[in-house]
Amino acid sequence: MPDVWPAAAPSSGAAKATRPQKRSGKRRAEILDAAMSVFAERGYANGSLAEIAERAGMTHAGVLHHFGSKEQLLIALLEYRDEADVSTLEGRHAPEGAELLEHLIRTVERNEQRPGIIQAYSVLLGESVTDTHPARAFFTSRFEGLRTMVTTALAEATGRDPGESDIRAAANGIIGAMDGLQEQWLLDKQSVDMGAATRLLIRAVTEELRASPPDGRA
Repeated sequence: MPDVWPAAAPSSGAAKATRPQKRSGKRRAEILDAAMSVFAERGYANGSLAEIAERAGMTHAGVLHHFGSKEQLLIALLEYRDEADVSTLEGRHAPEGAELLEHLIRTVERNEQRPGIIQAYSVLLGESVTDTHPARAFFTSRFEGLRTMVTTALAEATGRDPGESDIRAAANGIIGAMDGLQEQWLLDKQSVDMGAATRLLIRAVTEELRASPPDGRA
């Protein structure tokens, strides 16, 4: 998690005021990193706050002080993962329209350098399909937002209407393929080039949509 607090001279009152906040932010980031490792290895149900606390070098009570509960820690972790995707972008949010398609490719390429985040995401996504999982609502909302963003991007890039069934189907296909590629890559990194596969898929889909009539009508 990026350090967003301003630097100040050690002797100033501002430095004294911000120092506890900086320590708190650093500790939260350490807990989130530990939780990512534990949930990636054991899943949410089997990953304990005690083990997360141990890896973060603090007490169980210390973890609860920062996040309140295991469920709140999980949601914070998922948000932390999404923030990492846009941490280097202007305004710290994903681009819109056609530029989003290139951003998706760049994100996949970047993901190849951070397997821990991808493993945690994949494990938690798989678990979230159960009715009572605490991340189910998060992932449901996340995919709704992604579908809207990718549908809009495809429509803009191809000159089509975002309401067309072909555009919506293409958006679902791209999102599904990206998650599926992550699973394959985690199992066999030497055989799967996620960036190349995603680039080829998005460009092939875009070209097909440009060439075909709306909703497949002749």
